[in-house]
Amino acid sequence: MEPNLKVLLVSDDEVIHNQILNAISGSYSVQLIDTGDVVREVNRDVQDIVIFVQPESDIAVESIQYIKSISPSTLVIFIAKGYDFTQLRNITKAGATEFFVYPEEHSLFVSRFPAIFQNYEIQKIKKDEIFLSFTRGRGQILSIFSGNGGSGKSNLASALAQTIKLESTAEVILIDLNLQFGGIETLLSIQSNRSIADLTPVINELNESHIRNVSQKLDTSKLDVLISPCDAEAAEIITEEFVAKLLRTCRRSFDFVVVDLPSYINSQVVTALEESDQIFYVLTPDTPALKVLKQFEELAVRLGIELPSRTSIILNKTGKENEIQEKDLKNVLRFPIAASVRFDYKGLQPFLNKGEPVRKTAKEKRLIPFAKDVKKWALSLLK
Repeated sequence: MEPNLKVLLVSDDEVIHNQILNAISGSYSVQLIDTGDVVREVNRDVQDIVIFVQPESDIAVESIQYIKSISPSTLVIFIAKGYDFTQLRNITKAGATEFFVYPEEHSLFVSRFPAIFQNYEIQKIKKDEIFLSFTRGRGQILSIFSGNGGSGKSNLASALAQTIKLESTAEVILIDLNLQFGGIETLLSIQSNRSIADLTPVINELNESHIRNVSQKLDTSKLDVLISPCDAEAAEIITEEFVAKLLRTCRRSFDFVVVDLPSYINSQVVTALEESDQIFYVLTPDTPALKVLKQFEELAVRLGIELPSRTSIILNKTGKENEIQEKDLKNVLRFPIAASVRFDYKGLQPFLNKGEPVRKTAKEKRLIPFAKDVKKWALSLLK
């Protein structure tokens, strides 16, 4: 253990900070300060890990932003006093890497903190300022979206999740948020009465066990899949708060959360986009699709969705016969092209008709062109 690793506990709540100190101070060197002393202490010395307990006044977001502006490599853990989804969303955007709700998640914090500490220690030794590895607690949410129906986004979401699972040791879950009509269950031949809607009764206590009990695990890749209820009435009971809670819980239990979104905008989709670490917009190389992309960009600005820093284009159904080629789009698109996937009707169609996964094993020798392109995309995300 690195003896010089600095852990700063920022708290005005005596009950909570005593609980935390009693749990971890025996193994780690922890300095306790009041919320009002954050600016002075951060300027005085670089902190490695900051545990920030929610104060009574509404200064948490500003304080965390300030900490990250002074020391971008500092890992911030936020301790909330309740399930305020708007606040937690703002805290995450400000730069907090982890959050726990007290007192309900005290035991969870105590069990996770050693792994968080060790992971940060390893990254510091490597002089890497990015806190990123396949350890539980901070997975990546990858949302696949397109304003165009028929763009192939569900195929891509399914194949991407399978490929990441097969090409790494990561824990991966695929979530179908096409709540009214679904689609993933057909692509993967999943027959089950359990769906996302079954998590509604336990949403306020949602944890990894609930999710794993409802999700389906594919026999081939061992990928976890949360399927849609495929029911308009059931879809109405799934609120934006439900979506936020679901994605945040999945983020803490899985390394990658791949979300297949519907081809329209509503409050649930907006929430999913806001929670995402990366947004992949599936674009087919034609003029109508470009027009829809432009409309989506304008709508996102009006809704206040931050796109530029985390949005990439997945160019789907490409081919030499297309009038519009990738080189023609590079000067037109606002977002970078993360991957180009070939139009592979002959190779892909048999899998779709049979409801079979495109990838089944880790070392398949014969991959169809579609699967090869998705593999290249997936490996770029694993670097």
